[in-house]
Amino acid sequence: MSSSHTTIRIRVKPNARESVLEELPGGEGWVARLKSPPVDGRANEELTALVAEKFSCRKAEVSIRAGASGRLKLVRIELPGSA
Repeated sequence: MSSSHTTIRIRVKPNARESVLEELPGGEGWVARLKSPPVDGRANEELTALVAEKFSCRKAEVSIRAGASGRLKLVRIELPGSA
C-alpha cells in the first residue's frame, strides 16, 4: 500500500471568535482562524485537528513542516494512495 502527500501554505490568525479553515481565492493558500492563543503549542494542535477534519484524515497524518513558531506555516497532509 502506498500513500502520497500534499503540502499547503496556511496563514494562522489566533485568538479568533471561531475556528475556521478557508482556502484563499486563486490558489494562494489557506487562512486559519483559531480560537486558541499561540501559547504552549495550543494553536498548532488546534490547526492540526482543523486540517485533519477538513481533509478527512487522522491528526497523525497532518504535520507542520515549517513555521511552527510563526504565523505562516507549511503543513504536510498524508493522503491515501492507490495500492
